[in-house]
Amino acid sequence: MEEQPVNNPKRLRQRLKKPYRLVILKEDSLEEVGAYTLTPLSLYVLVSSLLVGLAIILVMLIVFTPLKRWIPGYGDASMDPQLISLRTKVDDMTKQLELQKRYTENVRQILTGEVQTTQKEENPGFVQDSIVEVKRVEEDQMLRNNFQLGEGLRKQQGVPVAMSNQKIPLERLYFTPPVKGEISAGFMPDKDHQGVDILAPENTPIKAVMDGFVILSDWTLETGNTIGIMHDNQVVTFYKHNSSLLKKRGSFVRAGEAIAIIGNTGTLSSGPHLHFELWYQGKPVDPARYISF
Repeated sequence: MEEQPVNNPKRLRQRLKKPYRLVILKEDSLEEVGAYTLTPLSLYVLVSSLLVGLAIILVMLIVFTPLKRWIPGYGDASMDPQLISLRTKVDDMTKQLELQKRYTENVRQILTGEVQTTQKEENPGFVQDSIVEVKRVEEDQMLRNNFQLGEGLRKQQGVPVAMSNQKIPLERLYFTPPVKGEISAGFMPDKDHQGVDILAPENTPIKAVMDGFVILSDWTLETGNTIGIMHDNQVVTFYKHNSSLLKKRGSFVRAGEAIAIIGNTGTLSSGPHLHFELWYQGKPVDPARYISF
């Protein structure tokens, strides 16, 4: 008679159903404490049932108890107080960044003369000034007030306002260096770097390059403590990333007078330096061509 292979299904079922007796004896007297009849199949079912039961209990604990918060990727992140606080801060910073972009764009348009207005024609023979009707944003109005303030202060100081409209070439003007140091980044308008970065030791005072009136003395998100000065001959200078400002908006400063302290403020700064910009007739120019730093 041919012997059946070991992996024969019929023979495997017979082995699984073959009963075995499990006897429990005392170690010292060998007295029988209990005896149980088991089959491999019943033992497998018992172990499987225990594992399934434990899995069900574990899943219920995770689903219906706070334990799920401690499982990476499973907890409800929207209910975490810390995440809610961080999300609120991110939203606030996003709003501040958007306002800063609008303010910067308004400054750029005013300095470059790109401010656009519309005109409403009431009849063929009369055109009404539309600036009165257009609702100005707060940043645009503030910058206009700064320029108007400069003209008003010139009148109070007895300085002719017409001087600001003179068109003298920059090569004929003398500029006091705002600070002495090495230029780490030059004038690159194609990369939106409309000035030069000058390295100098901490606590170095920054000087005004010419006489003028302070039209901006405030903090911005990207440029930190920033000060702007309007000079004669349609020249405007900006000094950015300062640690502190020494002059307030509306102040009259002389050439060489300290107006700020060099620093490292603003998101666009990575170390103590001065970002200096020179604007002439509404356009940025390379300061290194006219000033020896």
